[in-house]
Amino acid sequence: MSTLYQDAQRTGQEAVRTAILDRAIDLLVAEGAAALTMRRIATEVGASTKVLYTMFGGKEGLADALYREGFARLRRAQERVPAEGDPLARLSALGRAYREHALAEPAYYRVMFEQAVPGYQPSAEALAVAETAFEASAAAVTDCIASGAFQPGDAQEIAKLLWAASHGAVSLEIAGHFPPDSATHRYETLMAAVARSFSAEPTTTGSASRPQKD
Repeated sequence: MSTLYQDAQRTGQEAVRTAILDRAIDLLVAEGAAALTMRRIATEVGASTKVLYTMFGGKEGLADALYREGFARLRRAQERVPAEGDPLARLSALGRAYREHALAEPAYYRVMFEQAVPGYQPSAEALAVAETAFEASAAAVTDCIASGAFQPGDAQEIAKLLWAASHGAVSLEIAGHFPPDSATHRYETLMAAVARSFSAEPTTTGSASRPQKD
């Protein structure tokens, strides 16, 4: 029998939770959502089903925990980017950190964005956790506006547009559509182009100019 649960207990409750979630995500990737049963996961980690039901409440609660864990890890990856220095450089570093984290944790990324657990709908608490993952990007955009690097605008909206571009490129890369020898260049080129659309500097070509509002 696995000793994963007993080993994690020696470190503490948070280690137990992490060990269970990591084993659950491995099962999800290897065998699909049908493998996410309390009995199967309990067997895999060497715990009783009572432990899992107490901790997560059931399969829906487990899926919610996986979703929240994915965004919590993304937030921590973003927070590791230094919050000082040139705001444009910081924004670029945050974009790179997002891609690097997604590539390092593709299973969690799929739970977060690709409905890897059919029928799962994030709870209000889970959606609130997801929102916090992009606070560092919104703060960097706010600093870009304050420094004059970006035109005045809604920092939250700009951050989400940058996220949309980043997510699209990363998803294509994870799915294998962007090969390793071109993925980095394409990602950097896309993110630089999107950032330029908010630049306070005048553009040099009509095709790159900002669209006019009605």
